[in-house]
Amino acid sequence: MPNILIVGATRGLGASLANQYASRPYTSVYGTTRSAEPPTGKGHDERIKWAKGIDLNQSDVGKKLVEELGSLGVEGGLDDVVSCVWDLWQIITAGYFATEDWETGPKWEEEVRMYTTSSIAPPFLIHSLHSNNYLRPGSKVLLVSSESGSITLRHSKEGGGNYAHHASKSALNMVGKLLSLDLKDQGVVVGIVHPGFMRTEMTKGVGFDKFWDDGGAVTPDEAAKSLIEWTEKLDMSKTGQYWAPRGPRDIGTADVTIGTDLPTPLQLPW
Repeated sequence: MPNILIVGATRGLGASLANQYASRPYTSVYGTTRSAEPPTGKGHDERIKWAKGIDLNQSDVGKKLVEELGSLGVEGGLDDVVSCVWDLWQIITAGYFATEDWETGPKWEEEVRMYTTSSIAPPFLIHSLHSNNYLRPGSKVLLVSSESGSITLRHSKEGGGNYAHHASKSALNMVGKLLSLDLKDQGVVVGIVHPGFMRTEMTKGVGFDKFWDDGGAVTPDEAAKSLIEWTEKLDMSKTGQYWAPRGPRDIGTADVTIGTDLPTPLQLPW
């Protein structure tokens, strides 16, 4: 019986992942929220258990997450997980996107928040979970990145700008690669993924909804389904690698940077 932890489970892809996992029998799902109270309403499966007050911009976020999991009765150890081997899949989906361009210039506070959320907080979370015996051999850690974090895929076709959003994803890719080296001998798999261009409030909020149709954007539920199917097949042979489970269909620069007739799933270049 797998135990799934979704960091950033209140909306978008994180909410879809949590709901789809929670609908499965014999699966325990834990989601994080920045709020002091769990989310309410029809958008979240009632079987999801919530770790509250998890803010990726706080330096004690790893300690806080472990405390919350403990308060939910999720103890690190085989005897503390009822009738199952501890098999935690951790998926970090939390993100923040503020657009930047050359004319108006970079934005200091927004950049700090994007780097912190995307690439500084994840190793603190993962180190705390491992140190407290939550990540056992066979566990999987999935870092939700973006094709925008690939230097190879950047091209004049899409231009510059969005410095921190893209660079923070590149930094997350590096974090994932380094974590895979640290955790390989522990039997923990680390995957780095571009889940697809999605029709979310985040992309709409930065004006990217005008690209939804031409860019092949999918709903969070569609992206989550593909990601879950890919994660189930993820093993040590792919640890530390960077993949697009849905292939190149929504990567606008793929044709001019890495070619055409590409496979799905697609391993992305750094």
